[in-house]
Amino acid sequence: MDKKYLKKVDNLVWEIPTSYKDTMQVTARIIASETILENMDDGVFEQIINVAALPGIQKQAYCMPDGHWGYGFPIGGVAAFDKETGVISPGGIGFDINCGMRLITTPLKKEEIKLELKRLVDYLFKTVPAGVGNKGFLKLEDEEFEKVMIDGLKWAVDNGYGIKDDLDSAEENGRIKFADPTKVSDRARKRGRIQLGTLGSGNHYLEIQFVSEIFDEEKAKVMGIFKDQVVIMIHCGSRGFGHQIASDYLKVFEEKLDSYGIKVNDRQLAAVPFKSKEGQDYYKAMACAANMAFANRQVITHRVREAFNKIMNVPFEEMKLVYDVAHNIAKLEKHKVNGKIKELIVHRKGATRSFGPGSEDLNPKFKKIGQPVILGGSMETGSYLLTGTKKAMELTFGSTAHGSGRVMSRTQAKKQFTGEELEKQMLKKGIYVKAVSMKGLAEEAGAAYKDIDTVIDAIHKAGISNKVASLKPLGNIKG
Repeated sequence: MDKKYLKKVDNLVWEIPTSYKDTMQVTARIIASETILENMDDGVFEQIINVAALPGIQKQAYCMPDGHWGYGFPIGGVAAFDKETGVISPGGIGFDINCGMRLITTPLKKEEIKLELKRLVDYLFKTVPAGVGNKGFLKLEDEEFEKVMIDGLKWAVDNGYGIKDDLDSAEENGRIKFADPTKVSDRARKRGRIQLGTLGSGNHYLEIQFVSEIFDEEKAKVMGIFKDQVVIMIHCGSRGFGHQIASDYLKVFEEKLDSYGIKVNDRQLAAVPFKSKEGQDYYKAMACAANMAFANRQVITHRVREAFNKIMNVPFEEMKLVYDVAHNIAKLEKHKVNGKIKELIVHRKGATRSFGPGSEDLNPKFKKIGQPVILGGSMETGSYLLTGTKKAMELTFGSTAHGSGRVMSRTQAKKQFTGEELEKQMLKKGIYVKAVSMKGLAEEAGAAYKDIDTVIDAIHKAGISNKVASLKPLGNIKG
């Protein structure tokens, strides 16, 4: 699009007016600094404009500063639809349903694991399968997998893969209540039953980090964070299970567009009324995938605790879950629209929930500081821990960025970098990495991503998340 149409409406908030395209129902907004905005690919602007044209959309369509081109919605896209008149769209959620982040603390400082870092990473590389099509150590029968779909993180804790405190430190307590396994295909079930406790490929990772800087001592203390502390970050989702559910329902939605009289600017935005049978079926199946993802990250957490217990003699209960937050999901939430509280179906795709202090949806221990927000950068640069804000509730339906965001396609990255050279460079920086594939490693080079500090600076200054601590990598496992 011609960027002359962009109008600055607030600190780091840019707007595309409805006059730009006659199909737009609302304006489209992008949270970004001028530098980030200038370097965003054109596909982001076209996609967020198309999102703004979907039926029943409320207030604005949003794109976060880590935004880049995706399937239908841009990755970093946020949109909320009226529960009665709006739609639900798998393109606004993504194929990897509930791809998300979790952060685990240890009582150790980085110097204490220096001599054992390689051993820890090697051990985890063996016990947490990574890569395309990998299988976990759990082989569940369909009846047991249905319990995973319904109970999510609770299933994992009940079956010995967690501690009770874990349930208090996850979005929705790690369990989406409206899940219905009868809405999930046999093919999806077969793919999901064998993938609990696995990382997958792409940008998913398991990373041992240390706390490099603390920006808010009070909030850090509430979350059990201290300087030079060893922490572990997990980034993965529902694997082939969620992908199959998304694929199954996209076909259904594409076939139903005409019968519901829904016109979209892009077929990848195929949508049906949220209240329709198809919309409700997908919503319930999506919840099953979200719950599987919560359980998946929990089983991986169990493996992490095993590793630190075996090698560093750290008791399981001394490794606390700070938080687990979803990226790719749609949920009914209450937000203010035109001065009135409305129940909306909020889509977040490559975007993180960022609920502010006092929110009814937060566990009591987070009500004073706001919801923990975990943002992963590249494996070379580091990540951040932040908290949600009241301004995010007003401005972006309680949403923020989910990471640094790509600036280079995977194909480009493989042409420009080799995994072998990258592995050597990272080791020189003190980062020990284990990868299933050298090509896969090359795809995830730090230069293939936006500068994480620039993205964090944008969301902090825009007021939709507040910095608490920065985290730097020590060891990394990649698919």
